[in-house]
Amino acid sequence: VHRVESRGFTTPTPIQEKAIPIVLTGADLIGIAQTGTGKTFAFGLPLLEKLRDGKSRVLVVVPTRELATQIIQALEPFLGMFNLKSALLIGGTKLGPQRARLQAKPSLIVGTPGRILDHVKERHLDLLDITHYVLDEADRMLDLGFRPVIESLTHGLKRRQQTLLFSATLAPEVEAIARGLMKNPQHVSIAAQGRAPDQVDQKVYMLDRTQKQPLLDMLLKGQEGPILIFTRTRRGAQSLTRRLKARGHRVGELHADRSQNQRDSALNAFRSGESQILVATDIASRGIDVVGISLVVNYDVPNSPEDYVHRIGRTGRAGREGSAVTLATDEESKSIREIEKLMKRRIPIARAQGLPAPIPQPTAVASASRPAGSRQLGASKGPTRFGQPAKYYRGSR
Repeated sequence: VHRVESRGFTTPTPIQEKAIPIVLTGADLIGIAQTGTGKTFAFGLPLLEKLRDGKSRVLVVVPTRELATQIIQALEPFLGMFNLKSALLIGGTKLGPQRARLQAKPSLIVGTPGRILDHVKERHLDLLDITHYVLDEADRMLDLGFRPVIESLTHGLKRRQQTLLFSATLAPEVEAIARGLMKNPQHVSIAAQGRAPDQVDQKVYMLDRTQKQPLLDMLLKGQEGPILIFTRTRRGAQSLTRRLKARGHRVGELHADRSQNQRDSALNAFRSGESQILVATDIASRGIDVVGISLVVNYDVPNSPEDYVHRIGRTGRAGREGSAVTLATDEESKSIREIEKLMKRRIPIARAQGLPAPIPQPTAVASASRPAGSRQLGASKGPTRFGQPAKYYRGSR
């Protein structure tokens, strides 16, 4: 306890308070909590206590390289207190150094599914040695198509003593995996599934796609803190990064087309303040823990409602306030409604002043892309909610 307190941890977060005693008993656990609430230490600290016996080995599987790196960086100071070793197994880096780390018999192994399986196939890692298995952000791993890899890894973990599953959301597909993977798991839920952090101020602008860049320019004026902007595609992230740099902004980009060194460099520059803006795909919606992100902008509406919750969870962390703004077109109004259904709350409609008029599209393209009966931007005198009068949402502001 003294060693933990010496690192500045004196009061556990709600998920830590509920999960740590259960993990210490050795029981399987499904833990649901919002992002930024301390899930890493909720499983990391009690498992480190078990590792002190010199016989236990922990395998933590996560969806992204950034989250794997973050977990290692968070837990390594505590590993050092007990002279324990770790290994980080992620793509984008050479197998050789990772193999050397595994040969040193690390007590803690953290990695992404594909790279872990590579080491298993090359016989650098024996899953029979693993006693404690952690799946973090399991729903995101399914979104990324890792289910066959997870099932393959799980099949090899026959001697494991304990399995822990943590996430901010728990989709039915994850529950199905949990049932086949865990032994009478205990459940801990700190927040309703899909609930966004209460301290995040959310709003959505309904506009034409040609108005997105002008509105973004307006939103960025006067912003002093770190800003995280999400696009749906890698190409969109590249294009937006170029445009923002041309406007004089200090910008980094993070997506799957970047090398690991480039991704690390972009994230480090964002953390240090060298870059004020980070443009990213959903690879960054989980696993980026940067203190003080003041604004999250959804330049594109995400593909899934769960990704929206994780995106805006990058701000308003650890009790701080934050803002999240979504730029949506009429064609994306269905996605906004699905997000609201998941969160069980409505997102206030905001109205921007001084935007240029939409750039007309060729008639054939416009008629093909716009649903019959949908409104034109600016057709009503006041804010609307997906074609309905503003009174549809009483709390609009």
